[in-house]
This record gives sequence, structure tokens and C-alpha cells, in this order.
Amino acid sequence: MSISLDQVRHIALLARLEFGDTELEKFASQLNSILQYAEKINELDTESVMPTAHAIPMANVFREDEVKPSLPVEQALQNAPVHNKATFIVPKVAE
Repeated sequence: MSISLDQVRHIALLARLEFGDTELEKFASQLNSILQYAEKINELDTESVMPTAHAIPMANVFREDEVKPSLPVEQALQNAPVHNKATFIVPKVAE
């Protein structure tokens, strides 16, 4: 499989990119090198390799929520520029 200059032009058009002829030829050459490299993978015997989505085993890392002691409200609000004795008051950022 190889990429033609017309295909590179078409891809550039779809991406709304403009290139000179020298750049298009360079990209065609680079894309063809990438495809040749990818074709080498087809030479490998992968018959006994199980399909996988990750290279390493993945495990769920979620834990149950646990209620733990935290700062008293007064201490959490002590450095707040504006508060109402129970919550922080911040400027409105959305209409």
C-alpha cells in the first residue's frame, strides 16, 4: 500500500491546510515510510496472542467513601475574604 500525491493533497484539503509541492512530496514519502513500518507488524505471528485493550493489566481503583474527620468550619473559613459563617462567598462568574 502506498499514498499518492493526490491522496496527500486530498487529506490536506480536508484538513484545510495548504502546502507547496515540495512539502506534499515530503509528506507522501513520510506517510509511505510509516505505512511500510506498520506493514511489518503483519509479518508477526499473533495467532496465540490474546486481544487486549491495555498493555498492562488494569484493575478498578475505586474505594468506598469513608467519613473522616475534617477541619472545623470556623478554621476552614478563617482566611476567606468573604464568608457567611457557614460557606465561602465568591464573585459570580456566569450569568
